Amino acid sequence: MRIVLDTSVLVAAARSRHGASHQLVSMLPSGDFEIVLTVALYTEWQAVLTRPEHMPPGVTIEATLGFLRYLASLAHLQDVHFFWRPFLRDPDDDMVLECAVASGSRFIVTHNMKDFKRAPELKVSAIQPGDFLKLLRSRS
Repeated sequence: MRIVLDTSVLVAAARSRHGASHQLVSMLPSGDFEIVLTVALYTEWQAVLTRPEHMPPGVTIEATLGFLRYLASLAHLQDVHFFWRPFLRDPDDDMVLECAVASGSRFIVTHNMKDFKRAPELKVSAIQPGDFLKLLRSRS
């Protein structure tokens, strides 16, 4: 199953090793799900995760970029050949939704559920990391 990881999940995973976001990212690569990525989403990951407020203590920008390159190496790189913007309130969220729709992903894993209220209209569900982990466990 393909999923799109919203940037909020990576930020949460970087901030704490105890939450569902970190657990989910730590599962990669996984036989249960595959992350999907577009160039635009990867660029957002880089821009957000290298901000000083999102950098864990003692972690360098180079290390963060190396980790993001690792995630990208695991991801299905998806081209997006359509735009229907604006669909959501935030163009950055539209970019995440476009990735999900183009790749046939069922889920956008996010902490910002309210940002993706209209996603079901395009047959994509927003789901929090903890709920996605529960879904994976129930399928096992």
